[in-house]
Amino acid sequence: MGRNGAFGGSAVLWALLAARVAVAFDPVTVGIAIGAMSLTGYLSYSDLYCRFTECCHEDRPLNASALKLDLEEKLFGQHLATEVILKALTGFRNNKNPKKPLTLSLHGWAGTGKNFVSQIVAENLYPKGLKSNFVHLFDQLQKWIRGNVSVCGSSIFIFDEMDKLHPGIIDAIKPFLDYYEQVDGISYRKAIFIFLSNAGGDLITKTTLDFWRAGRKREEIQLKDLEPVLSVGVFNNKHSGLWHSGLIDKNLIDYFIPFLPLEYRHVKMCVRAEMRARGALVDEDIVTRVADEMTFFPKNEKIYSDKGCKTVQSRLDFH
Repeated sequence: MGRNGAFGGSAVLWALLAARVAVAFDPVTVGIAIGAMSLTGYLSYSDLYCRFTECCHEDRPLNASALKLDLEEKLFGQHLATEVILKALTGFRNNKNPKKPLTLSLHGWAGTGKNFVSQIVAENLYPKGLKSNFVHLFDQLQKWIRGNVSVCGSSIFIFDEMDKLHPGIIDAIKPFLDYYEQVDGISYRKAIFIFLSNAGGDLITKTTLDFWRAGRKREEIQLKDLEPVLSVGVFNNKHSGLWHSGLIDKNLIDYFIPFLPLEYRHVKMCVRAEMRARGALVDEDIVTRVADEMTFFPKNEKIYSDKGCKTVQSRLDFH
């Protein structure tokens, strides 16, 4: 009994060591090492394999509390985006049998947080975030999407700078976003598509400015104040990437999410966050100096940063 126990323990120990070393070599060697471990009866093959390589866990629940905390603590001045993204992702991931992929279209001027939100979403769904094998930045549309979904059904696809795409190109992916059980034998229903675009920034700014001039807080702006205007605006904008797109016409985009222009106080919040990220103590004099170096619009009121928080990192380097 003692010998068998000792042998079993040794087998596990050697298999673990072999698997650790094998990570630096090739998947076949990893498979052999993990196979040895699973034969000992300690853990299943799939559990062991996923300890040494990234796996696609399509049914892994979303930690909504962690996502909410990340959005509230890291995304500044975007109460609408925080609310809608949290609601959309939580509802989608809790649905075990969605009828179509989740499709989000994020709009606003540069530096307002669209790319940052994509990073937050990716990190909350996959530990490696944007570096995950299951998070993909735009490349060759149909072939690219088909190949990646066949590997992981809950893949995330991020299309940056949609406004620079030639009109009509994005409609090539329409079959993947539609209400089909399968397309060419592959189901896309658990995938997530995120479009990022500067298009509509003028419409968002106009509404935000109207609220300010009326003496109303930006936090009073609701999705219904912007989403209808935004969807029609980008549909009729030849430079939006979604001009006369079937994705809008067929209601395949679940949410148009506006990113509001950032005010002086939001820029200061970005500077503080960057200082903390660098491990430095927050110096309010430096925070003020960096914020004061930014340029603001409109010309008379000077309320909104024309670059959002985009240049905060580089400006902080000079202080």
